[in-house]
Amino acid sequence: MSRGAEALDLPVWNTASALSWGSRRSNAMAHLDSDVKEESLREDLKFYFMNPCEKYRARHQIPWKLGLQILKILMVTTQLIRFGLSNQLVVAFKEENTVAFKYLFLKGYSGTDEDNYSCSVYNQEDAYESIFYAVNQYHRLKNISLGTVGYGENEENKIGLKVCKQHYKKGAMFPLKETLNIYSDIETDCIYLDLRALSRNSEDWKNSSFFTLEFYRLLQVKISFRLKGIDLQTILSRELPDCYVFQNTITFDNKAHSGKIKIYFDSDANIEECKGLNISGSVQKNTQYVLAFDAFVIVICLASLILCTRSIVLALRLRKRFLKFFLEKYQRHVCNADQWEFINGWYVLVIISDLMTIIGSILKMEIQVKNITNYDLCSILLGTSTLLVWVGVIRYLGYFQKYNVLILTMQASLPKVLRFCACAGMIYLGYTFCGWIVLGPYHNKFVALNTVSECLFSLVNGDDMFATFAQIQQKSILVWLFSRLYLYSFISLFIYMILSLFIALITDSYDTIKKYQQNGFPMTDLQEFLKECSSQEECQKESSALLSCMCCLRRKESDNNLILTN
Repeated sequence: MSRGAEALDLPVWNTASALSWGSRRSNAMAHLDSDVKEESLREDLKFYFMNPCEKYRARHQIPWKLGLQILKILMVTTQLIRFGLSNQLVVAFKEENTVAFKYLFLKGYSGTDEDNYSCSVYNQEDAYESIFYAVNQYHRLKNISLGTVGYGENEENKIGLKVCKQHYKKGAMFPLKETLNIYSDIETDCIYLDLRALSRNSEDWKNSSFFTLEFYRLLQVKISFRLKGIDLQTILSRELPDCYVFQNTITFDNKAHSGKIKIYFDSDANIEECKGLNISGSVQKNTQYVLAFDAFVIVICLASLILCTRSIVLALRLRKRFLKFFLEKYQRHVCNADQWEFINGWYVLVIISDLMTIIGSILKMEIQVKNITNYDLCSILLGTSTLLVWVGVIRYLGYFQKYNVLILTMQASLPKVLRFCACAGMIYLGYTFCGWIVLGPYHNKFVALNTVSECLFSLVNGDDMFATFAQIQQKSILVWLFSRLYLYSFISLFIYMILSLFIALITDSYDTIKKYQQNGFPMTDLQEFLKECSSQEECQKESSALLSCMCCLRRKESDNNLILTN
């Protein structure tokens, strides 16, 4: 009976054992698979945080991006220098023509502008003579000008100049009775003088009723005309010349009615495509070489853009794997600081620089063949992209501990500095508005909000202090006393207190970074995960090159000159 029972129980026991063994085997396989995934993820993370040289030592991966960035720095800098020299010729031609026009059309111009206007007149005779002088000089332009300029058509495709005057609609002045009646509506009257009219007897148009000015109700007289010119100095640089259209305006401003008429000269230069341009020699070949060089720069930047974009996409996929694994294993989310470790800011900087270089190079090529003439936009794009390219060099210097202190200090102090500047900015704005409203009528550095801000910023840096104090007009004792209290309090507050605190914030961050470099940085979840070893054999590999370069918190003790960052 007992044997029968045992015989009956035996299959039951074997079935339970088989189920238990199968369950243990399944759990073991699942655990083994989980360990494999964890080790695979850890190795991928370790490899991601290596620098280019260590990636090459670990897996013999050629650092294409590093070599491409070095080549790009040379190419972009060379391109910028060439464009900068060309742009200097453009700016110099515009400025020199403006000065020449002032000497040609402004009677009695001394060569130096008076404040923001060119010159001024103080009596009616000088006002009439200045107006007639500008008109006569325009008529005699071909006989007196030294430049390659000629007459240009206006909006109506006519050659000549336009004279307009603004005045109050009605008015009557009785000085004896000390009364003045003005109808505040403004009228504008214009007269067009072409070359045919100017070629006649000058007394005909000078004695017209239009030039009979009633100065007590006159607001301004505006003379406008167009001139065309060709910049031939670019040929010496083996470039195609530019054709310019100068929109010139002479304004006699009498709005203040203070007995002083201010004369403004404004010249707006626009570059247009030259028609019928025929230049023989080496200029055409040089243009082709420059276009080929710009095209090569575009190809280099496009390759850099693709590689950096690919790296960011792979980093985002790696972050997604890490976040999923961390949530499954530890049942909690990764902190934001660790998540941002996967976003390489240097790659973002390179991508922005590449985009600006590509767009700027395309504009430069269009300028080179004279299809467009927007030098300013092209200069901004190429200049900013070159700035970002050279700033990106800090990334490679940051692999060394002595150079990396700057980057780490900036990263650590930036949030505190921004919060501090937000608070200090409120005080700065208060002083700006106060100085503008109180000292504006008595000091030329406080006449506008932007000039007040610039003046105060100069004072913070210790520049031009005595001149700021000395130029306060002493017409009002109360304002003079207020100016002293205002300036002394601002300088004392910002130089001795706010600026010192600003420097202290940065110094504190620098001291913190130095201590961390000596004693070790605080470990985050990501770094703790990279530090873990699943076996004794893996732990023995921790001192190898593969594990010694994960981040700035992990470095060999034998290499104090190397700090490893992403």
